[in-house]
Amino acid sequence: MNEQLNLLEDLIGRALKAGADTADAIAVTGVSLSQAVRLGKPEHLERSEGSDLGLRVFIGKRQAIVSSSDSAPDTLDELCSRAVAMARAVPEDPDCGLAEPEQLATDFPDIESFDPAEPTADELKERALRAEDAARAVPGITNSEGGNAGWGMGRVAMAASNGFAQEYANSHHSISASVLAGAGTEMERDYDYSSTVFLNDLTAPEAIGKSAGEKTIRRLNPRKVETAEAPIVFDPRVSRSLIGHLSSAINGAAVARGTSFLKDKMGEKLFADGINIIDDPHRKRGLRSRPFDGEGIATRKRHLIEGGELTTWILDLHSARKMGLETTGNASRGTSSPPSPSVSNLYLEPGDISPQDLIGAIDQGFYVTELIGFGVNGVTGDYSRGASGFWIENGKLAYPVSEVTIAGNLKDMFRELTPADDLEFRYGTDAPTVRVNGMTVAGR
Repeated sequence: MNEQLNLLEDLIGRALKAGADTADAIAVTGVSLSQAVRLGKPEHLERSEGSDLGLRVFIGKRQAIVSSSDSAPDTLDELCSRAVAMARAVPEDPDCGLAEPEQLATDFPDIESFDPAEPTADELKERALRAEDAARAVPGITNSEGGNAGWGMGRVAMAASNGFAQEYANSHHSISASVLAGAGTEMERDYDYSSTVFLNDLTAPEAIGKSAGEKTIRRLNPRKVETAEAPIVFDPRVSRSLIGHLSSAINGAAVARGTSFLKDKMGEKLFADGINIIDDPHRKRGLRSRPFDGEGIATRKRHLIEGGELTTWILDLHSARKMGLETTGNASRGTSSPPSPSVSNLYLEPGDISPQDLIGAIDQGFYVTELIGFGVNGVTGDYSRGASGFWIENGKLAYPVSEVTIAGNLKDMFRELTPADDLEFRYGTDAPTVRVNGMTVAGR
């Protein structure tokens, strides 16, 4: 990995010699391998390897970004010349620029983000077959979209003319299965999957397959329901999307532009007492853990919502400067674009009630397992999405439901949200089962 840092420091030196006042650079390398099977036979095997460089240069308050996959010396010189020429031609941005040296991270926690275990193609094939076989063994399953097993690793190196130079590695393992039940126009499908940093944390293929098959069978013979106002219970597979909508609304870029429905809600109660939503970049073996952000700033665990109250925006240097604030260390970046604010391991803390009790108190309601479409207005908070799941009657899941729309406003939904106690870290953005009262279910 030191070779990457040496390359970046050489690139920055070339950029300064070409006329840049300051510069930073990032190198991203990665390898991935995946094996898909269908109906018990290998379907395709894919392996990819990539290496990219990104250079950002500053001339006064002007910046430009260029990227390349070629690190030959002549190419680096040309890259620097182009970047400097572009920076001289673009308008000034008063809020751009590198971090000050005193803002840079100096302590780098062990986040356990890299598993050295590298599976063979045959090992991946075996996992995929085991997952699909278990799914197809569930009574009532009639066809399969296949099983898939994957692995990947990546390395990120960053350096800047302000003195920052650090790197880290990450890895991931995954397993999934997707199957069908029924026939003709009455077919239904569902899936399950697991993705982890370390292989020994991965859910067993047989458990993934069995779960995928059982979820599919439960969806057979769905009904439509009458339009009504009812409590909605979101399965963890979809409840996490509500937390994602919150993170988008408190993203510093949106707040600074005035395009967020929460732009004037800092310090206010958005949720009920006791609700905590946390961003934790240092969670060991977290899918999105990182020891520093995309600008070399220290990352740390933050309560975005504490006791129901909004406590902070999600900021990088640019959005923080625009708002007259300090960065929260939430910058992310690729090789071809400037940094922007984003969360890491985001989650809603669990409540103290079981999912069964959360559902058990509902006479008539809707348990949502799948959401369709992107009907969320970030400016107003209006929410309208297609959904499927199960109708709740007298505190129990009664029958499958499809082709309905659920609607409300995120501000009202946040206030009415009650979390269950079944939080699991599976996706990077995670939430337990949650109940939201007073939403509209639009059916027939």
